[in-house]
Amino acid sequence: MTTSTSLVTGTDFICVPTKDFEKAKEFYGEVLGLRESKQWGDMLGKEFETGNLTIAVMQSDGFGLDFAPHTHPIALQVDDVHAARKELEAKGVEFAQDTIDSGVCHMAPFSDPDGNGLMLHHRYAPPDAKPTDLEATTAELTGREAS
Repeated sequence: MTTSTSLVTGTDFICVPTKDFEKAKEFYGEVLGLRESKQWGDMLGKEFETGNLTIAVMQSDGFGLDFAPHTHPIALQVDDVHAARKELEAKGVEFAQDTIDSGVCHMAPFSDPDGNGLMLHHRYAPPDAKPTDLEATTAELTGREAS
């Protein structure tokens, strides 16, 4: 019997592109209230801590990259989606749609100033629970009608 070990042992951070580093720092640090951890020297990159994932904001052109926003959201865990949404709306954040109840969690999608997808998320059901109406939830997330 052979024992296999994974080449990958974890995730250090996820990169989020920006066109305006100062505006992105303000959004992630002040609007979302994430703790700043590491500045990438003199480079246009900075890390923010969510509790279990580091978000590295980096100005694309500062690294010789073309800017393209991430459209699939990073789900940011909160204790109460409705309360967190209200707080962010008071700070000027606009949400793409009404808060979604999937049958296992609440979700509220929005974007950062560069159009990168983010989402407030709270799972209220046990980890093994299944959505009560997966087709309807998918339709609600995508803006398409359920068949």
